[in-house]
Amino acid sequence: MRFIDASTFTADRPWGAVDLGEFDTATARLHWTNEPYVWHVNDGPEIFIVLGGAVDMHYKVGEEERVEHLTPGTVCCVEIGDSHVARPTPEARILVVERKDSV
Repeated sequence: MRFIDASTFTADRPWGAVDLGEFDTATARLHWTNEPYVWHVNDGPEIFIVLGGAVDMHYKVGEEERVEHLTPGTVCCVEIGDSHVARPTPEARILVVERKDSV
């Protein structure tokens, strides 16, 4: 058993993470970042939960770009094929659950 204080977790680089666990074919990671990720399309489903800070989640519906402001407690469910990029405002701690080795 281990305990991690997500409210004080930082990493040595943006999007650095601590692995929390592996469950069959899924992983759970606690990420810290103060920089945006890159636009990408998931090859598997992803659960994205803001634990601290805030994130502007940019995503596309067709060719239209939209933005949802995520605050602590907000859950974002990303499906296969969803084009998106997470941009912290100004930093965030995020729990991500996704398929092992997902891109």
